[in-house]
Amino acid sequence: MAVVTVESPYTKKRYQYYDNGAPKKGGLKDVYFSVDKQYVVAIFREPLDENQKERLKRITGHYLQQISSKEAGDYYLNEVYRWPTDVIEWKGLTGIIVPIYAPKFFFSKGYEKNDLILGGEKNGKWFAGSKFRNPNFPLRIAASELGNWMSYLQICVNLCRGVKKMHAMGLAHSDLSYNNVLVDPVSKSACMIDLDGLVVPGLFPAEVIGTAEFIAPEVMATKHLNKSDPNRKLPRRETDLHSLPVLIYMYLLHRHPLLGGKVHDLDPETDNLLAMGAHALFIEHPTDLSNRPKVNQLSKWEQPWGDVTKLPYTLTGPYLSELFDQAFVKGLHHPASRPAADIWEQALMKTSDLLQPCSNPACVQKWYVFDNTTQPKCPFCGQVHSGSLPVLDLYFKSAEGAYRPEQHRLMVYTNQYLFPWHVNRNILRNEKLTAADKVPAGYFVKHNDKWVLVNQTLTSLRDVTEQADIPIGGFVELTAGKKILFSSEEGGRVALVTIVG
Repeated sequence: MAVVTVESPYTKKRYQYYDNGAPKKGGLKDVYFSVDKQYVVAIFREPLDENQKERLKRITGHYLQQISSKEAGDYYLNEVYRWPTDVIEWKGLTGIIVPIYAPKFFFSKGYEKNDLILGGEKNGKWFAGSKFRNPNFPLRIAASELGNWMSYLQICVNLCRGVKKMHAMGLAHSDLSYNNVLVDPVSKSACMIDLDGLVVPGLFPAEVIGTAEFIAPEVMATKHLNKSDPNRKLPRRETDLHSLPVLIYMYLLHRHPLLGGKVHDLDPETDNLLAMGAHALFIEHPTDLSNRPKVNQLSKWEQPWGDVTKLPYTLTGPYLSELFDQAFVKGLHHPASRPAADIWEQALMKTSDLLQPCSNPACVQKWYVFDNTTQPKCPFCGQVHSGSLPVLDLYFKSAEGAYRPEQHRLMVYTNQYLFPWHVNRNILRNEKLTAADKVPAGYFVKHNDKWVLVNQTLTSLRDVTEQADIPIGGFVELTAGKKILFSSEEGGRVALVTIVG
């Protein structure tokens, strides 16, 4: 095994990697591991033109600096991206330096019944569909690797933040798919990879149109046109905003939002082109039911996720359901109407506040979104919630002094925390949270058959109904109709308690 030394023509840094004659082969690149195992050297198999080299120079220079020098730079570079850090030249070929993947993104178990993918990369495709999680599928992923429904909410948050940051820098991904993300449901992590083909509008156009299941309809419908044709649609910011909700839908519901039961043409290739392009139709369209999956045509591996009657997209809650409608009904053929990545991020965050733990120990998903009924039921296993259940509706103080509803709820369960971003609407729950913002302000617990909020850090917590201040270490009982002021500071919220069950 030879040790090869290569150099960057831009930074003049030197890098060393092992070459055993059998590199790991990607779509366009050969990948070698560095001697110190801190990075990989990915060398393009074909020579690049000057425009392609300039794109890589910008990505590893200007745009990398933009991320690292801004707030939350470490979070983006360590958690959300595996961003290329340098460009090298070797025997007339160009390569990039990419930090090695974190250990959590390699399978510690892999398949349930064999070790064929043990140690392999946790490519996002393993977790998007229903087949590899079906308990009867011979190559089922081990239960210990699959996480639970809450895991996938946080995975989707990371993806939204990654897209949000790219778009803020004026970039577009162009090929966002489950093949270009790593996913670890156990640690609720997701990381975007293969970032050397990013689109810079007006400067560096897309070199690929994307991965089949994630290509936006307008790109698919015009792919037969010449690239110079003004009617040809190429990947850009708006096409990312189609690929992103497809990923979110697949990770939460383990099925594709457009591949349903409708036959558009008897020729399979033409049928797929129409289904994903000009005739694309949401399988759960509220009025046009023609593309709903036919249950008798689903394979046994697609059950129960493929049955949209049993597990409709509305189980994701009101915030995400509204955005799925916007993305796959209103925005499917109207790119300008697609929700931005930060809108998806906030909807995912608000949805996480609606989660309830399922009381069925055998429930695989463990968590579900409160369904706004007096007898909440887990959609995944059918378990009905027993006992009382407090729901806190959050209100904010308007400029006129009146408290107005925020359309934001917090569900209560034993050892649920109250965080600073619940207490004060001026604290935004995003990647810029400080360490202090992540410290719980209080917690909920059932004590002597009564639900209470225990105050841990709040200096102006007040039971408005009883006109009583709640000191640190004290608690306030949650009863129907009670109003609780979390904070008297600017942005402080009031919660109105409802008891269901």
